Amino acid sequence: MAHYAKITDGVVTRVIVAEADFFDTFVDDSAGTWIQTSYNTIGGVHYGQDGNPDGGVALRKNFAGIGFTYDATRDAFIPPQPYASWTLNEDTCQWDCPLPYPTDGGMYEWDEDAHQTDNTTGWVEVTE
Repeated sequence: MAHYAKITDGVVTRVIVAEADFFDTFVDDSAGTWIQTSYNTIGGVHYGQDGNPDGGVALRKNFAGIGFTYDATRDAFIPPQPYASWTLNEDTCQWDCPLPYPTDGGMYEWDEDAHQTDNTTGWVEVTE
């Protein structure tokens, strides 16, 4: 079984699991194109069932999700940009934060407003 993403106007509108020969008999006359995606691919790396890189073929940079864009030039699925200040990493086709995630063991979430006010902050600790 393989995963396929339906691309309509450059955007993923549907993701299914199907046998490769399914498309020979599948009738879908709505606009769009089906493209194979790999469930085990994240950031241009293929991961095994144990969650570790396994050297497999990293298909189209990222596993497609609804709302992702498909960039035919890069042959890559790109997730939606999470915040305006984040930039696309050309190697992974994922979004890079302008500041590194804190490494003090705490839990943080990104605060775009804080970053826009002061380019040295943006990660806010989550407290319960």
